[in-house]
Amino acid sequence: MKTEITELLGIKYPIFQGGMAWIAESTLAAAVSNAGGLGIIAGGSAPIDYLREQIRRCKELTDKPFGVNIMLMSPNAEELAKLVIEEKVPVVTTGAGNPGKYMAAWKEAGVKVIPVIPSVALAVRMERAGADAVIAEGTESGGHIGENTTMCLVPQVVDAVKIPVIAAGGIADGRGIAASFMLGAKGVQVGTRFLAAEECRIHPTYKELVVKAKDTDSVVTGRYTGHPCRNVRTKFTKKLAAGEKDGSLTPDEFEQLTLGSLRKAVQEGNLEEGSFLCGAIAGMIKEVKPAKEIIEEMFAQADKLLGK
Repeated sequence: MKTEITELLGIKYPIFQGGMAWIAESTLAAAVSNAGGLGIIAGGSAPIDYLREQIRRCKELTDKPFGVNIMLMSPNAEELAKLVIEEKVPVVTTGAGNPGKYMAAWKEAGVKVIPVIPSVALAVRMERAGADAVIAEGTESGGHIGENTTMCLVPQVVDAVKIPVIAAGGIADGRGIAASFMLGAKGVQVGTRFLAAEECRIHPTYKELVVKAKDTDSVVTGRYTGHPCRNVRTKFTKKLAAGEKDGSLTPDEFEQLTLGSLRKAVQEGNLEEGSFLCGAIAGMIKEVKPAKEIIEEMFAQADKLLGK
């Protein structure tokens, strides 16, 4: 399936794997890239030496393009911005901030820059700053979220910018891809569906929660801290939601409770203290499959629908 995104990045399918912190590492990224998509390594707040090792390992596992996601509010953002240049990473996606101050250096190094944006205003700013494309991410997605839905956000961003738009949030099959293209997107970013990829190295408890999730099993917590986050509904998230609602948890206490909770979910499968980040579309995911199979099934279905 050729679009402006496949041409821009030299990939077979216009699909990105989301840069999920603690989850998106070299094994998953390489599997997605080898399958024809764009695998992404999450920078997060990880040590630079660890990220350098992940980038080099990804290069050993695939000769296809891949990317690194940089959270611009992270304390390591500046080091990571330099690292992607040193390691000749072909694509950078960014979140939580404005990548403007790094843009000239990335461009000079030939890095394609594709920020994640939750609003039209930020999309326009990113285009002016020199972004190659933008990822319009709706509130349906897992992890940190904005308030606008994918269905509403994507067409408005498409109308506002000339660069390609990638749709994200609530996409788990070919119907989601076809719908995104109908809205004017040139590609999609998928996170939650890849949690159930064989190559995704999250704890088995995490995978089981995703596969068994129903349509009502996602919950947003942390709105009153200014950092709303979508999770799978567990005892822990119910406790957070209750504390937020009745005021028994102050924003500071909430932040303290959730500190390190994603790592506890990913590495330990800790149901008592872990935040199992997951999109609202998890109820559609019923089985664990190789990344290649996931991508090929999604695009076979999308092709059929778009052909109609």
